[in-house]
Amino acid sequence: MDRLETIRTREGGIHPAAVNKIKPYLEPVVRAFIEQSPMLVMASADSQGHCDASPKGGKPGFVRILDDRTLLIPDIGGNRLFQGYANFATNPHTGLVFMIPGMNVTARVNGRVTVMEAEEVAAAGLQPEVSHPDKNAHIVQGIRIEIEEAYLHCPRSFLFGDFWNTDRIQENAGKSLKDL
Repeated sequence: MDRLETIRTREGGIHPAAVNKIKPYLEPVVRAFIEQSPMLVMASADSQGHCDASPKGGKPGFVRILDDRTLLIPDIGGNRLFQGYANFATNPHTGLVFMIPGMNVTARVNGRVTVMEAEEVAAAGLQPEVSHPDKNAHIVQGIRIEIEEAYLHCPRSFLFGDFWNTDRIQENAGKSLKDL
């Protein structure tokens, strides 16, 4: 028995609710979650395993659901590091975590990426859909994701971190980085 199997056995096995939740397509509730999500974190790794995680945001619906097995995510102009995109050149896989403010549940999607040029993204009908647009709020490129796994993730992490504590949110809203 390997190390992880030993831990699973010691902890009582995979949680029964988790056994069948991972699907190779978007179930209706996961689809609805993504449609309402204004924020996601996109993880990637290069061929050597060096990782990156990058937040992506826009108005709810900024991620286009093409069908139950395919997503289209526009890349809106930002810092121009393109670390995830550099990783996709040698390892076309991503992990996404979608969030909705105030909700403790997240949606997770893992899949295979095809990088798209800005013109291809525009041809699919996507426009920058962001709050507080600035001069960089234009589509630079995008990714098409063929879904390999999609599921809702339990609220424990948000609950453990008391992440949506409104008192803390109000307190932090007035801080700058130098206040940390």
